[in-house]
Amino acid sequence: MTTTIDKAPQRPSVLKRLPVVHQLRSSVGLQRGMLVTGLVLVAIFLLTAAFAPLLAPYGFGQLRADGELFGSQQRPSSDHLLGTTVGGFDVLSRVIWGSRTALTTIVLAVALSIVVGIVLGLLSGYFGGWLDRVLVVIADAIYAFPSLLLAILAAIVISNGQADKWGGIWATAISITVVFVPQYFRVIRAEAVRIKAEAFVESARVVGAGHVRIMTRHVLRNSTRTLPLIVTLNAGEAILTLAGLGFLGFGISPTQAGDWGYDLNKALGDVTSGIWWTSLPPGLAIVLTVLGVSLVGESLNDLADPRLRTRRRAAALAGAVGTTTAVPGGVLSAGPEGVDGVDLLEGPDATPTPEEGARSRGADGDDA
Repeated sequence: MTTTIDKAPQRPSVLKRLPVVHQLRSSVGLQRGMLVTGLVLVAIFLLTAAFAPLLAPYGFGQLRADGELFGSQQRPSSDHLLGTTVGGFDVLSRVIWGSRTALTTIVLAVALSIVVGIVLGLLSGYFGGWLDRVLVVIADAIYAFPSLLLAILAAIVISNGQADKWGGIWATAISITVVFVPQYFRVIRAEAVRIKAEAFVESARVVGAGHVRIMTRHVLRNSTRTLPLIVTLNAGEAILTLAGLGFLGFGISPTQAGDWGYDLNKALGDVTSGIWWTSLPPGLAIVLTVLGVSLVGESLNDLADPRLRTRRRAAALAGAVGTTTAVPGGVLSAGPEGVDGVDLLEGPDATPTPEEGARSRGADGDDA
């Protein structure tokens, strides 16, 4: 066996170490297809929301152009590619502007949930005692409520059911935040309880580090590894909650912003009349956006779990073993012999074949 020493492997570039890029490079087969499909759908949603003023032919509350009304329930045409709603709004414009409303609400809701959940989870898990018991009971009580019902109650308390654009967005975001906080609280609390007993935390206490420094520099830094996965999974639920509030009439006023849930509610009577263009576009927007976010979240979750992760086969069962390459601090790489090189290392095969075993037994009988 020859042993050659190569240079230590170079560290991947910053771009290759980015979370989504790294997971995309490590995925294979169906996992990669799911992740790529989800990323494409999410990219379309983000680009549509970012460039809504340029993509939408009309405003979300616009009812006329050049002094003429659009008309109610007009079929798709060159002036209105997806027709008009029962209220006389352009369907395509409402769908495009609704993506911006959804993105704004998701960002605010998830950001508020992360901040509140992390702070409460750190305090509960690190200090424990009566504070931990009280917060756990409150979180369990909130978690026991149906999420949509809890969001409706919060929306009624905050904005009496409906408000202007930013008032409605904030009310909806806070309503969703109330639903999501227990999830982040539980994750951070469990990690804080585990990490505070580690040796490096005890060492920090010995050298005189304060509680705030230990929580922020040591406990928090090691407690947030699973948060990106939770964020992607919660984003789809936030879109469904926002659409549910709008569908039930507790969302944003239609003249203040585009709302997919509200448009679906107003299109209920059109479905039985054969008017498909008022309900299909906002419904597809909800389904495709939630599907894209869910595919990304589930793919990242699978790739982060060693039991579910699909690994590439290492160079044809990964290459050869007869000639190995020793890399300091690295792994053994295969030589040109392939897996057959194992036989070269172990020598002749000591296990007899069936024919050899029969001949051996026959020879033993003759000797006897």
